[in-house]
Amino acid sequence: MTIEVPVLEQPDAAMPPAAARLSRFVRPALGLLLPLGLALGWELVVWLGFSNGRLVPPPTKVFATIVELAKSGELSRHIITTLSRVAAGFALGVVAGTLLGAVSGYWGLARRLLDPTVQALRAIPSIAWVPLFILWLGIFETSKVALIAVGVFFPVYLGVMGAIHSVDRKIVEVGRIFRLSGPAMIRRILLPAVLPAYVVALRVGLGLGWMFVVAAEFMGASEGLGYLLIDGQQLGKPAQIVAAIVIFAILGKTTDWLIELATAPLLRWQDAFGRGRGAA
Repeated sequence: MTIEVPVLEQPDAAMPPAAARLSRFVRPALGLLLPLGLALGWELVVWLGFSNGRLVPPPTKVFATIVELAKSGELSRHIITTLSRVAAGFALGVVAGTLLGAVSGYWGLARRLLDPTVQALRAIPSIAWVPLFILWLGIFETSKVALIAVGVFFPVYLGVMGAIHSVDRKIVEVGRIFRLSGPAMIRRILLPAVLPAYVVALRVGLGLGWMFVVAAEFMGASEGLGYLLIDGQQLGKPAQIVAAIVIFAILGKTTDWLIELATAPLLRWQDAFGRGRGAA
């Protein structure tokens, strides 16, 4: 009596190399179908006269505004300014969140001392930090970077601490049986177990960093995409507001994809359901 075990389908492995390469381009392109469909639909609504497109301008007008800003050199200046603020705040938030999250997750006494305060601070709305940071650090770059770092810190801290808590106790016991030292236990057992959740925490922290940069650039900024939003509101330019929002979305998705791409080799060992199915 024999039992036939079904083989899990691995489409990419069965494809010829040329088809596999084409599939890697087609899958991310599928993610563009929804936004492009919505944009074309709204363009058609305005073109047919069902809306005048004054408050919500059609995509052609938004694109023309982006081109105009790019030709004048303003767009690159605002993008570089916002990117530098997000990069600096993200780096600070990741370092602080990783260190405190690792300490709280690995050391019970530190968790009992630190975690209640961190959880209380996490409940404070982001906008509540603005007047305090202005008072402490002024309205220049330091306060803006600090606010972004606060937004990045909490998801990274929670991700690292929660991932360490979720490590299977039996795996840790195996390491103790093999008499692994503390550093060896971290490097060979805890780090691989924590890494997938850590990558997710980085992506969540980056998303909050992009959200916090808008609040940061409301603090007396004269450059940045957040400044474009305020300028468009004050001057009654809805196309400029939507253009800034679209650029935020593009930059946010691009940086998220870069993190996913950079960490993919570190997670190649995973034999998970979603691996090999493509991601945009």
